[in-house]
Amino acid sequence: MADPTLALDAAAFRQFNRLYTRFIGTLNEGFLRTEFSRAEGRVLYELAVNSRTQAKEIADALGLDAGYLSRILTKFAKAGLVRRKTSKLDNRAANLMLTPRGRAAFRILNTRSERQARAVLRGLPPPLRAQFVSAIQTADRIIDRIVSAKPAQETPYILRPHRPGDMGTVVALEGAGYVTQFGWDGTFEALVARIVADFIASFDHQRERCWVAEIDGLHVGHVFLVRHPEQPGTAKLRLLYVDPSARGLGLGQALVRECVNFAHQAGYDRITLWTQSILASAHHIYRNAGFHLVSEQPHHSFGKDLVGQTWELELK
Repeated sequence: MADPTLALDAAAFRQFNRLYTRFIGTLNEGFLRTEFSRAEGRVLYELAVNSRTQAKEIADALGLDAGYLSRILTKFAKAGLVRRKTSKLDNRAANLMLTPRGRAAFRILNTRSERQARAVLRGLPPPLRAQFVSAIQTADRIIDRIVSAKPAQETPYILRPHRPGDMGTVVALEGAGYVTQFGWDGTFEALVARIVADFIASFDHQRERCWVAEIDGLHVGHVFLVRHPEQPGTAKLRLLYVDPSARGLGLGQALVRECVNFAHQAGYDRITLWTQSILASAHHIYRNAGFHLVSEQPHHSFGKDLVGQTWELELK
């Protein structure tokens, strides 16, 4: 089944790449106003900071073509920045070491890179700085998982009950997420705000729950199970959400499973939910949990023409 959000996500990814390369000056001829390219600067960093001393190790660490790296190292050797010494363990390999001139060049790059980072962060208000750094760390973890070829299932996550502060995050994630992915307007965020406000105001700890999914302390998903206001014995599953950074981990299935298990324990007869026809990934989760589609109705909401769907799961 085609992913309906892939094209939008790909466009966002490409837009970020264009913005980021301009932001950090990747397109400039000289890296940090030096004679080096960005690739050459990264090779200097590996030689100065990490324990990798052989060309193959550096090429693997940076994802550089061996021929391209060879040309960089030849340039460094001619400039007196690096020297080669035959490895004692393998006569066919050479250990690479920075010369005093090479270490001096690295210190200049390192100092300027530190100044650049501090200048960017110093100009941000503390809340925005924290959000910016958190986003970078999230991207770093995901990219590390991709390049390390680690199965997504190895990423640890926890499901926990809600606590103070979570509702604001729920509104922020849902509001921003659906605007970005589907172009919905602010009326959806207003709806989410009303739902979480009602949940807190009339929370019944015996019959209702909110579960929050966390990875490394970050809120990456949630779901609510609440009493149906008009149908005794019926629970409503609401606001199932998994952040794009955490998709592919089975979080959606795990959150819905918690709802179904709790509904059984609380004595509900059925669970109902309202969703939209365009949310194909959510449909797959609901169907696997035993829900079935019972009705559809076109409507205009959140600035779009949509088809609302009601799904139900009989528990008894």
